[in-house]
Amino acid sequence: MKITKIFSDENGESHFEDLEIPLINQGEIGFLSEDINVKKLQFRKVSADYDYGFHQAPQKQYIVLLDGGVEIETSLGEIRKFQTGEILLVEDISGKGHKTKNLETKERTSVFLRL
Repeated sequence: MKITKIFSDENGESHFEDLEIPLINQGEIGFLSEDINVKKLQFRKVSADYDYGFHQAPQKQYIVLLDGGVEIETSLGEIRKFQTGEILLVEDISGKGHKTKNLETKERTSVFLRL
């Protein structure tokens, strides 16, 4: 399963990294990853005009986009677009951070899984 990590380097610059989470065939119930321990789960809804300037992630967390996409820009100017159903691993809790804005002008919901 593909996810995208956002992290800060030793100079405080944020970057994207594509990761592959291995899934193991469990027969009739499908393919499962290894367990990942999480501390908390939080649901989030943002307004249709969500456009948040440079910020750091408040903690390391997975973000699952439930019903709307986002555009994320790193401190170095790289921009990627993520759609409903995609998963991000956000780890840039220090440094210059990243920008985030809705792809569509509609409310967007997501789930945060804090590590």
